[in-house]
Parts: sequence; C-alpha cells; structure tokens
Amino acid sequence: MAQKIQAAAAKPGVPTQRFLDIAEIKENTVVMKNGTLRSVLLVSSINFALKSMDEQNAIVQSYMQFLNGLDFTIQVVIQSRRMNIDDYLLQLRQAEKNQTNELLRRQITDYLEYIKQLVEMGDIMQKKFYVVIPYDPATEKQKSFFSRLGELMTPAIAIRLSESRFRKNREALGLRVSQVMSGIQSMGLSSVELDTQGLIELYYTVYNPNLYEAEPMTDISKLQVET
Repeated sequence: MAQKIQAAAAKPGVPTQRFLDIAEIKENTVVMKNGTLRSVLLVSSINFALKSMDEQNAIVQSYMQFLNGLDFTIQVVIQSRRMNIDDYLLQLRQAEKNQTNELLRRQITDYLEYIKQLVEMGDIMQKKFYVVIPYDPATEKQKSFFSRLGELMTPAIAIRLSESRFRKNREALGLRVSQVMSGIQSMGLSSVELDTQGLIELYYTVYNPNLYEAEPMTDISKLQVET
C-alpha cells in the first residue's frame, strides 16, 4: 500500500500549458492553439481631464474615427499592479555607497528612506495600457467542428504552423498592426509592438501576478533549451 501511495505521489501533475490557449510565442507573435495569431501593442496614456474642452472633443472624434476605420476586432487591456522600484532603489544605494561627501551621503540616505515609505504607505499602482490585435486566417474558418474539438481535447499538442504559412499570416497581421498604430498616433498617443521577450513577460505577469516580484522573468536569450 505504501509503495502505491508513493508511486501516486510521484506521478507528475497536469502541465499548466494544458489549460492555456497559447501554443507558442515567437518572432513577436502569439500563436494560439486554434491557429490564430496575436500582436500586442504597449500604448502611452494622456491625462484627459487636464485637456481643454476643444482638445477633449478632438480626442473623442479621433477615437471614433479610429474605431470606425477598423474592419476587425481589437482588445483594449489595462493592467494595474503595484509599482516596482527595486532597480531605482538599487541605484540609490550604489550612489550612497560611492558618495565621498558625508553630507550628500546622508541626504541620499534620507531620500532613500522617504521613497521606500512613500511607495509602501501610498500603495502606488502602475498602470499599463495594451491593445491586442488578432488575425484569424481564412483557412481556420473552414475547419470542421470535430477538428476544432480535437485541438481542445489534446491541447498539449501545440499547433505548429508551417514556416511559409506563418510568414504569410504574420505579414497580414503586420498590416493590421500598422493600421492600428497609425490610428493611435492620430489621437496624440504613441505605441510600440511588444517583442518576444516583452510578450513572454506580459503573459508571465498575467498568469503569475504574485510570483512575478519574487521570481522575475529571465531574459530568453540567456535560457538554455535542450532539444
């Protein structure tokens, strides 16, 4: 009986990937398990309340024209999380250590404590704005019900697109990305397309909000993947 219990305990659990809709992330693109693609833009923000009435009306009109000009759906995502200033605090500690002037060193120490207390007591949140742009190849729309059902029942088997097909679909997605970025620029905002590292970090923080601060993502260029 003890051996059976130990064997059952040693049995690996169901991998997390089984419950995710993402098949892989490569070349600045999210490949979903149903064969569709996603690009994600990081968008700047403006303080709408501080704008004049004319400026607010102009922004609203630009936003309406932007939406009316799209013939595909987009998703706007706002991510809020506690501000992480560890890198900034590390720079301050290094400056404190290297400072030879005793008076300046004390001022850096006081400022360091002030910043730490301000963030901890104020619980300052950092907001980031994203626009998700999808692309659904026409061939995917022709899939049968049983074909799609099979993909859902066996999600561990990631759908690997052929290189030529991926390039074609990625090019079509790129046209949508350019159109959306142009529309965003017309509203006085700036945007940048997330690269592969940025996409992985984004989804890592979404699915591991508490673990992200304790175990930050490693640069994918430093990862060693065994084949």
